[in-house]
Amino acid sequence: MSAAKLEQRIRSRKALVGIMGMGYVGLPLVRTFGNAGYTTLGFDVDAAKVRMLNAGKSYIKHIPDSMIAELKRAKRFRATADFRELRKPDVIIICVPTPLSKTRDPDMTYVESTAHAIAKELRRGQLVVLESTTYPGTTRELVKPILEKGSGLKAGKDFYLAFSPEREDPGRKDYSTESIPKVVGGLNPTSRKLAVALYSGAISQVVPVASCEVAEAAKIVENVYRCVNIAMVNELKMVFDKMGIDVWEVINAAKTKPFGYSAFYPGPGLGGHCIPIDPFYLTWKARQYGESTRFIELAGEINTQMPEYVIHRLSAALNERGKPLKGSRILVLGLAYKKDVDDLRESPSIELIHLLWEHGAKVDYNDPHIPRTHKGREHDLRMKSVPLTAAQLKKYDAVLISTDHSAYDYAMIVRHSKLVLDTRNATAGVRQGRGKIVKA
Repeated sequence: MSAAKLEQRIRSRKALVGIMGMGYVGLPLVRTFGNAGYTTLGFDVDAAKVRMLNAGKSYIKHIPDSMIAELKRAKRFRATADFRELRKPDVIIICVPTPLSKTRDPDMTYVESTAHAIAKELRRGQLVVLESTTYPGTTRELVKPILEKGSGLKAGKDFYLAFSPEREDPGRKDYSTESIPKVVGGLNPTSRKLAVALYSGAISQVVPVASCEVAEAAKIVENVYRCVNIAMVNELKMVFDKMGIDVWEVINAAKTKPFGYSAFYPGPGLGGHCIPIDPFYLTWKARQYGESTRFIELAGEINTQMPEYVIHRLSAALNERGKPLKGSRILVLGLAYKKDVDDLRESPSIELIHLLWEHGAKVDYNDPHIPRTHKGREHDLRMKSVPLTAAQLKKYDAVLISTDHSAYDYAMIVRHSKLVLDTRNATAGVRQGRGKIVKA
């Protein structure tokens, strides 16, 4: 298929859009393209996920069952675990994880295996777009050679290749996949033109850039900015704690300035699929050019040590009440990495639970969005959420607020708890029982 014919199919919404990875990035894309009138084919290695989707069920909180069921009824969506079907789509979008290794090097296993799977079935005239966040150069230096070698086709001529970083933020009400501007960079001008046409048919604003590398770097810069600023306020929190100053009150005062300041907030550590991981992709790539990224590495050290700081504050607070951490019963409130979502990826709550176990504490958790834990890439807590009642709260020596879900009644929690360690300033509005609250 020629580039002109593929563009025509894309603009007329006759193109079949294949999406690889039915997770927190891929499934919202199914919704976005489906609502725009495209037919999508979802690929995933998890057969259980495929069965749920084909039954019209969602496993992600902010993607309702009704959306999946409606697309199924309209025959605009189907899921499969059979990668031989990769020949069918006109467009293939890659949305697979890009985690870090234990040495903070990029783990490109998922991207590489996905590229190899595509290469086996790649046909002339297809457009392949990588959305997984990664280091500048991945599309050209890693994905392109795999696709060309495995298929015998030439990128930019026989098939087309682009990069467009995902910008998902689960739980947001003010922005969605459709309304977040989409940065697009192509391997060559034709690839970029086709990718721009694709996303313009479903997303309100598309931002073309000069190359795949610019698009890859743009996503890294977004997350470096957040990582460094969060590290700064985390460090300030530790300093101000020693001074007896409430860092949240300081931030709220500072943000009244209408220019020159953006508010970032401290917490028990970094979580999610972007900020704890993506900056270190740039650190790794910079080393290949003999450059150091000292701000990123320092920010990583500060953010990584926050769970240890929280446990230190908890231990000190228990000691003041004549209770050692070892043997204490601790309830962790909130397992998700951020409020009001069911997303566990890189959640600091998981690290907190492991640290509490290492210190000999007895740990339970409550999270209204996560009734039970599931096995992750690097953890398997095998825990269930316990009820959050007055009687239950009284059983614990301390309650550790790790995620500030809106569903929690913080006044009730403080009233019935012996000690509350608040890492999110969630109890700011609670008036009674302030002596039980310790901020960390």
